[in-house]
Amino acid sequence: MLQPPPAEPGMREEEVDTPALLLDLDAFEHNLDTMAAILAPTGAKLRAHAKTHKSSVIAGLQIARGAVGQCVQKVAEAEALAWGGIPDILVSNQVVGARKLARLAALARITKVAVCADDAEQVAAIEAAAEAAGVRIPVLVEIDCGAARCGVEPGPPAVALAERIAASRHLRFGGLQSYQGSAQHKRTPEERAAAIGHAAEVTRRTVEQLAQRGLGCDIVGGAGTGTFRLELESGVYTEIQAGSYAFMDADYARNQDPPPFRQSLFVLATVMSRSIPGVCVVDAGHKAVPTDSGLPLVHGRPGLRYASASDEHGKILVEDGATPALGEKLRLTPGHCDPTVDRYDWYVGVRKGRVECLWPVSARGGMA
Repeated sequence: MLQPPPAEPGMREEEVDTPALLLDLDAFEHNLDTMAAILAPTGAKLRAHAKTHKSSVIAGLQIARGAVGQCVQKVAEAEALAWGGIPDILVSNQVVGARKLARLAALARITKVAVCADDAEQVAAIEAAAEAAGVRIPVLVEIDCGAARCGVEPGPPAVALAERIAASRHLRFGGLQSYQGSAQHKRTPEERAAAIGHAAEVTRRTVEQLAQRGLGCDIVGGAGTGTFRLELESGVYTEIQAGSYAFMDADYARNQDPPPFRQSLFVLATVMSRSIPGVCVVDAGHKAVPTDSGLPLVHGRPGLRYASASDEHGKILVEDGATPALGEKLRLTPGHCDPTVDRYDWYVGVRKGRVECLWPVSARGGMA
């Protein structure tokens, strides 16, 4: 059920109802502008990953700054963006199931939509859905470039799958998907460089072998917030699929030589109890902020440490300074931005302490 907005434009930040998903607009716009400036001279395009923001509003702001389109992971996310007017969407994932594929094919009537495959059975199912809908769908071959999650083996197996796609009257070979997700949070620059060096090399060889068979790659996509500079330097990738760069989180901040972006996304919480000396409790626990990548940080308050979470409560230890007042608002920096966003219906955009805008998280809960 869509919840009512926790704020109104013009309201002071300390008046926002909590817990709330807060977006610092100055930092957010800095991040969008910084990525656009980095990519502008390279020839590579941004296909920003909407699994992070789940918002057609934010997707539109990225496209206005030069992004070629958006990535999503689920058909439901693609639907939300397509209905929001986004003109170019890649499902950078495998889609299995006749109902999901029928929905995907239906989207091809209103927007440009592509999907990934790593198996001939998937290709046959996409082909059947496209034929039934009377559309032609671009399909990218996903290769396993080192993450050991999804993807066909690079080289000849990938070429064979691409040829199967290219032979179909209802599909079009769209290129390669080569995302090394496990490299994003390797802590040292050397570890990240080694992982992306391998990914780029197997991708390069596969592109060359495809060309030998007369198959060009419109898209060679991959890269994330933690490694995108390395993919750019390789000269192999035509599209960068970073998503977290717009928001950042505590886990990316733990990387050595972190990306050049500011923390813009926060969970705003209220101190609801301070009955125990040296402790305060906020109204943001597991249901408000995820802990899969560690506990949140208390932004701008080095003397406070978020120590534990239960369903509706977050326990904060006061390690230095005074205990926050009852009712005081605290910004929490989430450990992982993507699942944080999916807990909320609204972004509360703030600038200089005032609410400026409210944006719906239009693809919230889109798991299918």
